[in-house]
Amino acid sequence: MKKVILLIFSLLFILSCNNIQEEIIETAAVQKPIIEKFGFKYNDFNVVNDTIESGDTFGTILDNQNLNDKLVYDIVAKVKDTFDVRIMRIGKPYTLFRTKDRYKKLQAFVYQADRGSYYVVDLRDSISVLKKIRPTKIKTRTIAGSLDGSLSEALNKEGVDASLANKLTKVYAWSIDFFKLKKGDKFGITFTERYIDDTIYDGVDSLKAAFFVYKGKTIYAFPFAQNEASGKIDYYDEEGKALKNFFLKAPLKFVNITSHYTKNRFHPVQLIWKAHKGTDYAAPTGTPIMTTASGVVEQTGFTAGNGNFVKVKHDRTYSTQYLHMSKILARRGQRVNQGDVIGKVGSTGLATGPHVCYRFWKNGIQVDALRLKLPNSEPMDKSNLPRFLTLMKPLKQQLDNVSKLKN
Repeated sequence: MKKVILLIFSLLFILSCNNIQEEIIETAAVQKPIIEKFGFKYNDFNVVNDTIESGDTFGTILDNQNLNDKLVYDIVAKVKDTFDVRIMRIGKPYTLFRTKDRYKKLQAFVYQADRGSYYVVDLRDSISVLKKIRPTKIKTRTIAGSLDGSLSEALNKEGVDASLANKLTKVYAWSIDFFKLKKGDKFGITFTERYIDDTIYDGVDSLKAAFFVYKGKTIYAFPFAQNEASGKIDYYDEEGKALKNFFLKAPLKFVNITSHYTKNRFHPVQLIWKAHKGTDYAAPTGTPIMTTASGVVEQTGFTAGNGNFVKVKHDRTYSTQYLHMSKILARRGQRVNQGDVIGKVGSTGLATGPHVCYRFWKNGIQVDALRLKLPNSEPMDKSNLPRFLTLMKPLKQQLDNVSKLKN
């Protein structure tokens, strides 16, 4: 008898456990995760996610949702001032929110124009449309390392958008030849990146600070607006010197123009009419001749017409040449900074008196330097230097600290 009672209790216990387990399973099945997006709770709707395909229009998409032609027309007319349905592009995603009953009546249409914005056409109570901007968060990141290949490859290894390489190339265009960076050259960069909804990466926002070790010298770059109202940004090194060198107006400290650039001038030595593709600055023999912008000495030498000359390549676009020198003070391949003395005024070659003929090339074509709108950045005003140094110091410290950790 005891055995029978014990068996009955065992069976009741097993059945009870099974019932509890089934209740737990049923409860877990009912409690689906709540999904909210675009301001809609997905659990309350029959949701269709799709993309615009060739031939799709706003009208045809609505037609496929069993809406009558009159309602489709009314919807298009109502939304056109906010949502130009003609801008929908192939491959862009859209979402349909429909009722969960057997009728699957369309309640809302969402079109994602880009990662940062979307349009909501709401049909629930009345026809309404809104353009919504996703919240964007800006995050700051600092990276440092040594080059093992190109700058783009180094940034790619750090998971950085390629646009940062282009930005850096422009900032350092007057200071660094990126094609001559070598394996092992060090760099450090602080920049900001955009994240949509705090999770979706949306690329590089701005460059905050950088340094490159180039030919043994560390070249820093910090953005700064001298005029805070204008917001115009130029880049300066840690001492407040502009990286983007503006051209000096002349290669001499004291300017005395005796002949301008012209397509037809009577040559005082050859006694014929010919083009004069330079600007002549008269000065006593021996007067220092300065390079008008930083660059690399491309040529030095002597020709019968030019006399002693120096030609400087500033970047891929601009070159300058200085003729009739009495003495050349630069060598081919030498890097020169703006204002460096590269020679002395003379009258070698076809010249009637001491002067320097200053020639200017843009994209391989000789042009009139005085008429050309040249790239420039404003030199740091002394009154702005304290504000610049205050902003620069913590950025430089951050770069240096990360660089030390990498070494």
